[in-house]
Order: sequence, then C-alpha cells, then structure tokens
Amino acid sequence: MIKEKKTSDDGGTSRDPRNARTTAADSDLPLGADGTLELIPDSESERQVLEQEAAEAASKYDAESRIRRAPWRPLALLISAVAIFTALYHLYTAYFGAPPTLIHRSLHVSLILFLVFMLYPPSARATSQWWRIPDAVLAIASLVPWLYIWLNYEEVVLQAGRFTAADIAVASLLVVLVLEAARRVTGWALPILALLFILFGMYGRELPGLLRHRGYDWDTLAYQFFATTEGVFGTAIGVSSTYIFLFILFGAFLAKSGMSQMFNDLALAIAGQSRGGPAKVATLASGFMGSINGSAIANVVSTGAFTIPLMKKIGYSRNFAGAVESSASVGGQVLPPIMGAAAFIMAETIGVPYTTVALAAIVPALLYYVSLIAQIHLRATRMGLKGIAKENLPDVLGVLKERGHLMLPLVFLLYMLFFSGRTILYSAFLTILVTIAVAMLRRTSRMSLRDLLQALEDGTRSALGVAVACASVGVIVGVVTISGFGVTLASAIVQLSGGVLFWTLVMTMLACLVLGMGLPSIPAYIVTATMAAPALTTLGVEPLVAHLFVFYFGLFANITPPVALAAFAASGISGGKPMATGGAAFKLASAGFVIPYMFVYNPDLLLRDVDLITGVTVVASALLAVLLLGVALEGHFMVPMAWYLRIVLAVGAVMMLSADILYDVVGAVLVVAVLGVQLLKARSAGKLSIRAI
Repeated sequence: MIKEKKTSDDGGTSRDPRNARTTAADSDLPLGADGTLELIPDSESERQVLEQEAAEAASKYDAESRIRRAPWRPLALLISAVAIFTALYHLYTAYFGAPPTLIHRSLHVSLILFLVFMLYPPSARATSQWWRIPDAVLAIASLVPWLYIWLNYEEVVLQAGRFTAADIAVASLLVVLVLEAARRVTGWALPILALLFILFGMYGRELPGLLRHRGYDWDTLAYQFFATTEGVFGTAIGVSSTYIFLFILFGAFLAKSGMSQMFNDLALAIAGQSRGGPAKVATLASGFMGSINGSAIANVVSTGAFTIPLMKKIGYSRNFAGAVESSASVGGQVLPPIMGAAAFIMAETIGVPYTTVALAAIVPALLYYVSLIAQIHLRATRMGLKGIAKENLPDVLGVLKERGHLMLPLVFLLYMLFFSGRTILYSAFLTILVTIAVAMLRRTSRMSLRDLLQALEDGTRSALGVAVACASVGVIVGVVTISGFGVTLASAIVQLSGGVLFWTLVMTMLACLVLGMGLPSIPAYIVTATMAAPALTTLGVEPLVAHLFVFYFGLFANITPPVALAAFAASGISGGKPMATGGAAFKLASAGFVIPYMFVYNPDLLLRDVDLITGVTVVASALLAVLLLGVALEGHFMVPMAWYLRIVLAVGAVMMLSADILYDVVGAVLVVAVLGVQLLKARSAGKLSIRAI
C-alpha cells in the first residue's frame, strides 16, 4: 500500500493527503500546483470512491456490469439465496459427482438464466419497477427446460431424433431465453451472431457457393439445440458448469480474502520505484488477476481503478494509461496456470491433458509481458519519467509478511493440477477449502460467515456472463455441427490463401479478429476454435498449436479497433478517447500479434519434446526479437530513433525469428547496423550509457 507521504518531483517531501485523490477527469500533468507529485492515499474510503468511479465509467462499454438492485428486501434475499444455492450445488457436484449430463447442464443453465432475468434489466432505460413483473415471468420460465428434461429424461435421451411438439416448444423457449439473457449481459453482438447462424441453418438451400447446404427446418434445429450435447447443452456449457464455475468461485474467495490487494501491493513493491513504475505495476497486477478472473473488462475495472490514476500522475497520457491497463488485462487470459479458464476448455476441445495446454502457453505469455514492460520502460525513458519514491512504497518483505500466506492456495492449486494426479474438479474444490482455511491464519484476511456467503454469491454473479455466453455459443456450435460449416469455412480459407501456410494464417487471424469482436474471451475462443482452427489443421498444423493461435487472436479482438471493448472501458476510467486508447493498446500489444506466428513456424517455442539446449536457444532468440520489436515500436534506444531505422529494425527482428539460417544472418546484420547507428548518435549526444536505455 502507498504510504501517505508527500512527494516532490524527486521523491522527497510530504503532502496533505486530502488533496491526493485523482479522478478520470484530472489533468495529465504529473505534478500538482505546488510542484509535488500527488499519490493516492491508501484509505478504504478513497479506494471505494475510485472503484465506484471506475465501475460507472466502464459500465458504458460493459453490459455485464449493469446490474440492478432489488429495493424489496425479500426479493433481494431470494436472489442471494438462489445465487448461494447455485454455488453450493456446483461445489457438491465437484466433490460427489454430477447427475446425468443433460440434467446437470440444464439445471446449470436454468439457474443462471433465473438469476440473469432477476438481476439484469431489459435495457438501461427500463428503470420502472413494473419491469420486475415480466422479468419474474421470464425467470420462472427459465426453470422449465430443466424441469422438462428432469421429468422426461428417458424419453428425451432415447427418442433419437423423434421429437414431439412439447419438445420443440420447450426447445424454442430455451433458445429465446438464452439469446435474450445474452443480450442483457453481453450486449447485442453474440445474440445477433447466433440469430444469423440460425438463419444460415434454416435457409442453407437458398445460399450461393460454399455457403450452400441442405438446410434444416426449425424443428430439427430446435431439437439439436435442446436434446443433444451439440447445442446449448454442449461442450461450452459442460465446461462452464464444471471448471469455469469452480475457478470463478475460487477467484471470488481469493478476492474476499484480500488477494487483489496483495497483488497490487506486491507489484508496487517490485516495480513501483523503477522508471514508469505505476505502468509496470499495472502490467504485473493485471497479469496476475487476469489469469484468475477470465474477464478482460472486469480486470480493467478492478485493477484500473487503482493503477490508471497513478500512471497519469507520473506523466503518462490518458490514452497510454488506458492502453497499458487494457493490454495487460487481456494478456492475463493467456497466462497460465488458469488462463481465465480457457485452458480447461482448450484441453477438453482437443482432447489433451490440461497440463499440456498450461505448459505450452507459458513461454508465449511471458514473451508478451516482457514486450509490454519493455515498451513501458522505453516510453518512460524517452519522456524522462520517474517512478514512485521508495519511502512511499510498500516493502516486499512487509507485503509477504502481512498477506503472503494468501499465495499458499495458488501453490496448492499448482501442486494439485500438475503433481497430485487428481481430477481438475476435485483439485478446484479442495483449493477453495484451502483458501478458506489459509485466510483464517491472519486477522487481515480472515472471513466471517457473512464473508463466506458473500463470496459464494459473488462467485455465482461473476459466472453469469460467461455461462450465458457459453449457452449462446452452443446455438452457434449446434448450427456449425449440423451443417458442416466449420469444414466449409476451413476449405474457403485454404482456397483463398492458395494453400500457402502464411496466407492461411493471415486469413485465419482476420477471421478470428472479426469473430471475436464484442465477445468475452471464452466464447470468442469457442467460436474461433469451431470455425477457424480447422483451416490450420488442414495444412498440418498441430491441433494444440492451431487452437493457441486462434485463441490469441480471438482474445486480442478486445483491444483491436473498431470494437476494442477492454480498451474502451479503460478509456472510460482514464478519461481518454476510446479509439485513441484502442489504437495505443493495439500498438502496445503488437508482440501478441507476432508471437502466434512464431510458435506456428517454430513449435519448439511451446517447449514440447525439446531438449534443454534447443529450448534455451529458441526462448533466447524469441526474447531478443520481442525486445527489438519493442524498441522499434517506441522509437527510442538511448536517443530517439528515425522512422526509417525503426522499420529496418522491425524487419530485422522478424527475420531473426525464421528457421532459415540465411534469414537469421540478414536479420542480425540489419539489427546490428541500426543499433550501431543509435550508439553513434548516443555518443555524439553524450548519452552513451546503460542508464539511457
């Protein structure tokens, strides 16, 4: 936590903390009127104010945060009770086992839909309490699909496509409820995409060329969505009702114990004093939290409320501050061990152990964060920015002494996942219990019964957006499966690219960026994995490599204009311009657009079946390449770099990534030449020093 001391521009004196608070509307200037650097005091009231401002700003772009409150206490208690029951049900099934697949998944969906209709208004303008009546009707109707499957389970499972009028009526109700819930929670993008696919499935005979297929009537599609495991109750909801829900619940218990505060304090202690320290703090804290919570926008709101004002205060512009927070938050979902729960879906989809996915994703994720920190550091050097004075920062040992015990659940989770041989569900269940027990060790993290119940409720509420999105994606996947559209799209991409791997990668990247627009990361991955990944496997790319490739680009659609939701949310907190923040985030995350190409052409980067020497060599060359790309993007190495030298350096860095020795040599020559020119310029300017980098 930042100590409430006064700080001059060189970090020296003290200041009245009453004037220390900043908001999204503050000036970009790093100094106050009296020449002192203003910091955020570490009081609970100040944090609450900042978090409230961040939540209000971000809600403009994040439909998931627009939850209404129940003014009638019995109604509020009912909602809380259902949310707590939902969490307890999933904990019970994790330990004792779940009922038959369709019953379990349909109950999961029905409970989620019930809560969505009780918590989310039909629109931002629907403020009248009269809306509670139709929403209550929808909430009660949400229980019908589960009740129908539960009461008619054998008939539904054994009828093998011979559906009845009642089946179609319930199936139609389910689809309507799921798409309406998705509209309320995630916005229009996902339900519109699902409706387009429904139309595609129904009118396939009328479509031209590659899009043409036999076409299906509504009854057939409805049955596909409802009574099979290739529709709404498919793989996406299967993972949502198991791994995703439990790990989101785990994150809720960590948050209630104070883990997010520990991440912020630890990041401050490690990086706060360095050049551009608050931006590095934002990167580290957002990476930690992003891996756990699985939502880029939620991560922007939770960590950005604290880090964005600090970045602005030391001199970063509003747009750059928002860009740092959004690009770091998005990157957290490619960071093991949890990867925002996407690792579990990927493992389930391609049929490999979870540990295989997590281990393969480590090096690319670390390269991404190294690139971010390098650009942040170079920007601070170019602008002459400093960090936060040491006396205003927490001490690493102090943070670990106060809250370090909260790391034990993460260590325990890693042990359970990688070494215990237990199932992922059992590991998650035990880790939640360990989190509760460990939190009791210190007064600062101890949870009361009220806190435990609140964590159960918060976990369920946090899972609503992902679960509804997974159910909606089930509609898309159902149409893709029954129509064979995935194979058709893969064939089209390969044909357009002429069967050349590089152009196939480019076409797949563009498809993923479009398909991922406006979608949360997990549904974005499911959509892109279903429709874009087959194009790569057709050309011989390993399934794991192909799925990591589409995951990266589906994810980075969150910071790619024109629909960069994470960047837009960050701009709401920073007071910057949304499109400018998105452009700055795109630039910062540029390494994330190169790294997937790196591991496609050189799978050794994923450290699968490689010897030590090969692994070290590959990682070292990739690390050098992303650092050089960072220099080229920022245009600074000791002294400012001319635009043409930046282009030459970027080309040289990319060429050094090639497996061809000739390209490596040419790339190295270009890099050495550019850096040599910069060294000569630095010497003539009197800045030839390591400190100038």
